[in-house]
Amino acid sequence: MFNWFKRKKNTPSNGRYKHGNNHLIELKQVVKTYDIAAGKFTALAGIDLNVDPGEFVAVIGKSGSGKSTLINMITGIDRPTSGEVLVGDTAVHTLSEGQIAVWRGKNVGVVFQFFQLLPTLTVVENVMLPMDFCNTYPMNEREDRALHLLEQVEMADHAYKLPTAISGGQQQRVAIARALANDPPILVADEPTGNLDSVTADSIFHLFSNMVAAGKTILMVTHDMDLAERASRTILLADGKIVRRPRTKSGLRKMLNETPPPADDPQNLAVEGGHA
Repeated sequence: MFNWFKRKKNTPSNGRYKHGNNHLIELKQVVKTYDIAAGKFTALAGIDLNVDPGEFVAVIGKSGSGKSTLINMITGIDRPTSGEVLVGDTAVHTLSEGQIAVWRGKNVGVVFQFFQLLPTLTVVENVMLPMDFCNTYPMNEREDRALHLLEQVEMADHAYKLPTAISGGQQQRVAIARALANDPPILVADEPTGNLDSVTADSIFHLFSNMVAAGKTILMVTHDMDLAERASRTILLADGKIVRRPRTKSGLRKMLNETPPPADDPQNLAVEGGHA
């Protein structure tokens, strides 16, 4: 499965990208603050993050820890208050709104928790939409490509139905196909299994694993600890910072549901080493 994807060159020949980053994704001291009624709220507090091509990274943390904000920095959906966001040869934090939309359409596929399919378009038309927006494939090839993508996620039989005529799990599969429409090197998924039953969630995870095997890089925000532990790397956020993980599963689950253990307690925490 997915062996027909074009393997885009994600790593420069000299080992460094245009802005000096050595990794496909680099966040450098990223801070994001919001003005709210009670004053300023810091969603991200000086994040350093490196992700290499072909990694499958799960981002976990309690609600309000900054997970979705972190993803929004990488996709350009939001921009940092300070710091740098480098993705390949692009300094995402320096782009205008129009430039970000074009860049994201070609380089980052986004899978949302609530699917975000357009209800008045058929399944295949939803998948074709990013190709229409970015003009990435000849018009007479777009429907065939969309059907190929739907076949890969086992949804080709439903191509000409409206989203309301298929289940939530099927809609998520369509959303994944749409995110891959322009063959982006990076896929970002924000709680992609949050509204799915465990069997369907497991099948979505297998789809992601197959995509990583085909050369994609995936960042997945999730509350599902079982899925997170199957990713190649897990990043834990707390209060807008990347923190060390507890040594045990029970310690991690407790941290995600209760007050985090003290940072200086060597019995509870294991140093992951270096930047995340």
